[in-house]
Amino acid sequence: MIYIQTGSATADLSPNDLKEGLFTAFTLLGKKKKILAIPPDFTRLPSRAGELTHYAYDYYGEKLTDILPALGTHTSMTANQITEMFGDIPHSLFRNHDWRNDVITLGEVPAEYIREVSGDAVDFAWPAQVNKLLVEGGFDLILSIGQVVPHEVVGMANHNKNIFVGTGGAEGINKSHFIGAAFGMEKMMGRTQTPVRRIFNYASHHFAKHLPILYILTVVGMDNADGSLKVRGLFIGDDKEVFKAAAALSLEVNFNMLDRSMKKVVVHLNPAEFKSTWLGNKSIYRTRMAIADGGELIVLAPALKEFGEDPEIDRLIRKYGYFGTPETLKAVRENDDLKNNLSAAAHLIHGSSEGRFSVTYCPGNEKENLTKEEIESVGFKYGNLEEMTSIYDPSKLKDGWNTTTEGEEFYYISNPALGLWAVRERFKG
Repeated sequence: MIYIQTGSATADLSPNDLKEGLFTAFTLLGKKKKILAIPPDFTRLPSRAGELTHYAYDYYGEKLTDILPALGTHTSMTANQITEMFGDIPHSLFRNHDWRNDVITLGEVPAEYIREVSGDAVDFAWPAQVNKLLVEGGFDLILSIGQVVPHEVVGMANHNKNIFVGTGGAEGINKSHFIGAAFGMEKMMGRTQTPVRRIFNYASHHFAKHLPILYILTVVGMDNADGSLKVRGLFIGDDKEVFKAAAALSLEVNFNMLDRSMKKVVVHLNPAEFKSTWLGNKSIYRTRMAIADGGELIVLAPALKEFGEDPEIDRLIRKYGYFGTPETLKAVRENDDLKNNLSAAAHLIHGSSEGRFSVTYCPGNEKENLTKEEIESVGFKYGNLEEMTSIYDPSKLKDGWNTTTEGEEFYYISNPALGLWAVRERFKG
């Protein structure tokens, strides 16, 4: 059932609009005794999930007993990040998700179903895993809060991905990421019906009906006039129809279909959000369908300090690098450490240009950030941040096509997490 569905590609929902929409949905639900909120972590700050979580706390008070950020494999939130994202909600309500130890398996999606939906790309069963708090906490309402936006693993982010990946376990996360990579990222991004989404829907229908989940979904886009972020839509409901409605608006707001390919792209990674290539490689896979063969991607990454946020994933990235699908699949076949960590393998595929275009990462101070040697060891080119920003200054650029003082044309993206860019011939479907 959809309780709230509001917005459009030009809407600008105010904080009061979000609060009123949320409170209306809560009123329709009736009284609840114990509530769990599952917002995203700090890497999804623009989603407005922090604000919505606070409104839920305002409404339910002491009945909202637990807040479990959907970390997935990400680093735990710091106290400062919690305060910045969620305001004055007591830190004592926040729980940390341990994706390797804090999970239980609700059921298993059979291998034959996965073979069918993946077009024989993979041949294994998939465990529907969630943090044990969801099952053992005694909640009569679970609020899954987040932003719908094009995504490299599942096609369009959020809905039950927030549950099965955000609070999921190592095996479930690893295998879901690998299914998407094996099927083909470019056949997935921007689509609502993908192999991974169908697997998540199967798990929701067969194994998670007893969980009282309410999905609170936003669509956020950039205002081309002033570069500010605007909430274009708010969707609240308890089934897959609410996701379909939000995804339809997200495609209008977040999908940038270009008339011609980009020969040079400059992407800026906000230092508050992007400290790893695990996240920063959105600059690669959100733009790959728009970059010309032989093109160049320059990534301005002032806070880039690591490859993976998880120590083991960081080690695997350093060991195997971003050298394309054939080499990664070969490494999976020949090495148990990568075979047992398929989300890392999938990420290595996602983060490669497959030799079509070059990727130049420009981190900040080498004493605090990744060094030239580290950057080049995983298959990227290295660029000096100070030199690059003297040519491509984020404070002076506008999103979209720009021209340098020397007459060079390039395409600028201030936040790759907010969209998907493609030219028509590379977007197949």
